[in-house]
Amino acid sequence: MAIMNAATQLVLVVVFLLAPSTTMASHHGSHGGSHTTKHSPPPRPSPISPAPPSVLPIPIMAPPSAAAALVRATCNSTTYPSLCVSALAADPSSATADLRGLSAIAVAAAASNASASAAALGVGANDTTGTAQGGAAGGDAQAAAMVMRTCAGKYGEARDALAAARGSIEERDYDYAAVHVSAAAEYPRVCRALFFRAQRRQSSSSSPAPAPVATFPAELATREAALGQLCSVALDIIALLNTTN
Repeated sequence: MAIMNAATQLVLVVVFLLAPSTTMASHHGSHGGSHTTKHSPPPRPSPISPAPPSVLPIPIMAPPSAAAALVRATCNSTTYPSLCVSALAADPSSATADLRGLSAIAVAAAASNASASAAALGVGANDTTGTAQGGAAGGDAQAAAMVMRTCAGKYGEARDALAAARGSIEERDYDYAAVHVSAAAEYPRVCRALFFRAQRRQSSSSSPAPAPVATFPAELATREAALGQLCSVALDIIALLNTTN
């Protein structure tokens, strides 16, 4: 029995001594094949971003200014919108004017027209007088010169009435401003009436038969219409101004 125990102990000792060497051998073997150098894979190229599509610049229209919108809205309320826009746009101050300023500009445009007509008709009257000859022809020339001179004076009065209208606008007396502008529009009509009166007198005094009444000169008719339309625009703006104040 003692011999068996001794044999068993000897076997255990042998197993104990052999086990570490075997484990170490296997451990060493596992490291033996790992000496091969491992290379990391090359970096993947980053994807190339596509070029952005070319974008054409889009023109941006500037919005109309408040002053331009006011001019457009104001002129749309008048009898002659196109004439109103052109008359107001001719004055640079319309770009910053309020409604009262626009009414003053419209009156000034009418006054400028009346002043130009007065000057032109005055020159025409002098030219007609200078070319007058004796006899019937001379009488006709003198009558025409008298009418032209009278008409020049009437357009001068229209200019003065419009200047008074501007003063009333500055004082915010819009009723009187309208009265002055209305008077200015009437003066060219007085010129027309005087022309036909002079023609009737000349016709009744002629012999042996009355001469036909001449038609109103185209130049005077054109000037009368132009001033009348500008006065109409001014009156419409003054009326609009009067209702908003």
